[in-house]
Amino acid sequence: MFDVSIEILLLLTLAAFFAGFMDAIAGGGGLVTIPALLLAGFPPVQALGTNKLQGLFGTGAAAYAYAKGGHVDVKRQFLPGFLAFLASIVGALIATVLPAALLRGMMPVLLIAVALYFVFKPNLGDIDRAERISPLLFGLTIAPLLGLYDGAFGPGTGSFLMLAFVSLAGQGLLKATAHTKFLNFASNIGGFAAFAAIGAVSWKTGLVMGVAQIAGARIGASFAMKRGSGLIKPLLVLVCLALAVRLLMDADNPLLRSIGL
Repeated sequence: MFDVSIEILLLLTLAAFFAGFMDAIAGGGGLVTIPALLLAGFPPVQALGTNKLQGLFGTGAAAYAYAKGGHVDVKRQFLPGFLAFLASIVGALIATVLPAALLRGMMPVLLIAVALYFVFKPNLGDIDRAERISPLLFGLTIAPLLGLYDGAFGPGTGSFLMLAFVSLAGQGLLKATAHTKFLNFASNIGGFAAFAAIGAVSWKTGLVMGVAQIAGARIGASFAMKRGSGLIKPLLVLVCLALAVRLLMDADNPLLRSIGL
């Protein structure tokens, strides 16, 4: 099993704290932790598995904080969460046969589109609006679809969930953030279970990073609940654009190769 020095572990712990803070507000924690684990020398599959382990603590702590603050209807979200959990297991297990190159090419475009939606959509605040689809239909379609994506690939899942909760479920930004963390936690459990089953998890590193994730997530969720959409909206746009740039910088991105860059 891959191991790291104390110095590298401390740096990974710092990265996990920042990722937990950012992820609790606008998603995108993997933008920090996955590159950090790869730079620390972890093989790609083990980096993904370890990231799922440490991310469980952050999403779980954030989901708990939002639920305790009264922003999550756990009973209403149980079915979507359970379906996201099952779908993420399937996604992780079939990840090796999915066209990962196609996903890498599409992701920057989709993330930029999400960012533009939140930039130009007027009257986005913390007040709920009319639902465009029923909660049952949302739970049977959007939740498992994004759970499948989270298990198979991952980056941007929180941003896509936020977009779905705001544009389809009619939720305000704070409530959408809270429910995003709940579903993201459920899908992380499924993805982690699949990676753990094949032995692609560094337990010591993941658990130490997980403790830092809890601290960062609790602070981030507290900030979001106090400041609402005034904090969530700009950080969400920034995270989407940063993740899009990070994916475009990947030398293997097929979108860049297709235009000759």
